[in-house]
Amino acid sequence: MKAVCTGYIIGSFGQLDLLGMKQQNNIYTEQRIAVPAEFTDIFTHFYMAQNHTGLDITKTLIPSFQTIMVFGFGPAIRFKSCGNSLEINECVVLGPIKQPIEYTLPAGADLLVANFKDDAFYRFFGLAVLSSQIAAHPDQLLDEHCFSALWLRLKNEPVPGRVKLILDFCKPYLRPRPLSVSSITEENTDYAIVNPIKAVAQKTGQSERIVQLNHKKYFGFTAKEKGRYEKFAKAIQLLQAHSGKVDWLQIAETCGYYDQSQLIRDFNHYLNLSPRRYIQFQKDICKAGG
Repeated sequence: MKAVCTGYIIGSFGQLDLLGMKQQNNIYTEQRIAVPAEFTDIFTHFYMAQNHTGLDITKTLIPSFQTIMVFGFGPAIRFKSCGNSLEINECVVLGPIKQPIEYTLPAGADLLVANFKDDAFYRFFGLAVLSSQIAAHPDQLLDEHCFSALWLRLKNEPVPGRVKLILDFCKPYLRPRPLSVSSITEENTDYAIVNPIKAVAQKTGQSERIVQLNHKKYFGFTAKEKGRYEKFAKAIQLLQAHSGKVDWLQIAETCGYYDQSQLIRDFNHYLNLSPRRYIQFQKDICKAGG
């Protein structure tokens, strides 16, 4: 039986990784890849990982509320979430990611992930939600076989060449951003503090109901869902910067929680861990990619 190394990646692919992986960095490689300025409203970043350890590497990705496109090369990469599982041999779309996803890179696996930003997935595919499926092949969404053809081109390219091919490939498919979405993104609102729906409705003269529907249509989640997530994400950031004994009441108040029990519920919701259990895992986590 192959050994399994388990840990937590926080946020989106490429943000945090295992401290324990340092001892294997000569044979397990990963990199967060920035995108050119002209694509910064489309992708937050790319992430690559190659496993040449001879062992299975298992990690957990917590919700980022982003939709991601995953390219797998070599042995199938295994994903599991909410009781559903799949193997990626080629290319798949996941998201928006609202629940933890466990994934395993077997020995020899080669992973490349594109992280869509804001409404970019809708601008490519004309929808922001993948229905009840855990994942979908992008060719199913476009009713073409172009991504299978792209995967074949990517397969034998080095990582920088892969990213450039994807960026060049995506240009013809990208629709202009709808004006209603521009109004939402221009607000640049802290969802956890301000109600962006009300702010955009007042600014544009639309009803709050219309703005709510557009938010769900283009982003794949409601402003209320995003507000809850941002409170949790802020708690994670505070804990990462914290040393010594944690004042949980202060953390809860700073992040806008009514009380500690609400904070605990969100940790269980997004991580399947209590806050104290998260602190134990955090000791095995280090910054890798910003």
